[in-house]
Amino acid sequence: MKPRRKITPAIIVEGKYDKIRLDSVVDAVILVTGGFRIYHNAEQLALIRHYAETTGIVILTDADAAGFQIRSYLKSTIRSGTIYHVYIPGIHGKEQRKRLPSAEGLLGVEGMDSDTLTLALERAGVFDAAPRKRGDITPAVLYQYGLTGTADCTERRAALLHAMRLPPHLSVKGLCEVLSTMTDADGLEKLLAHYLPEEEQS
Repeated sequence: MKPRRKITPAIIVEGKYDKIRLDSVVDAVILVTGGFRIYHNAEQLALIRHYAETTGIVILTDADAAGFQIRSYLKSTIRSGTIYHVYIPGIHGKEQRKRLPSAEGLLGVEGMDSDTLTLALERAGVFDAAPRKRGDITPAVLYQYGLTGTADCTERRAALLHAMRLPPHLSVKGLCEVLSTMTDADGLEKLLAHYLPEEEQS
């Protein structure tokens, strides 16, 4: 078993099994939202805000629609501090402890293997000594590469999300956020060349 890597920011996950899974991968404070119960849990929200303003927080929710809804809610209610948005891929499957798969048939955080979780955290800069300087990737920049505003942009983005092991629900804005943690507008062409075959690029 690989040693756990220490993370300074607190990690926010949806459920206790997500926490158990992550605890085997990283040494960090891990807070649980209890799914949609976070909407009515003022004390837990206050604690999350405290960590955002002190150590920073990592929001790591499932790749399904519910996970994105919880992520969006947290993002809208935490108005100061440092937030790392970490995304897991949309992998179809079922956790061993469950009798049936989720409504969308996607594995949650608890179903991810250690390498996938580590890669997702690394890509967002969570292990860096200090928050990364964010790039300047915008929808207008994506337009230059046929990822917005073209007849086949949806298919192009879907191919990129799949290649980068990002969730299929990720919005254009979310994709810009992820890419901005990895590169800037000048380096985007090289990054896209790495993840997409030449015929997928404009």
